[in-house]
Amino acid sequence: MPRRRLEDKNTRKLIRLGKSIGVTLPIDFIRKLKWRKGQKITVRLSGKKLIIEDWKK
Repeated sequence: MPRRRLEDKNTRKLIRLGKSIGVTLPIDFIRKLKWRKGQKITVRLSGKKLIIEDWKK
């Protein structure tokens, strides 16, 4: 599979996961945020944007 062009690096497709929809996040974003597999996150809608944040107790 060919590598993506630099300007397309952060362009992602939505995928179907059963009755849900998912999207993969760039690994360098996950590493910078120091998120781990299985970590809880919060997803909220702000206008026409999705905000994904670390879950706060």
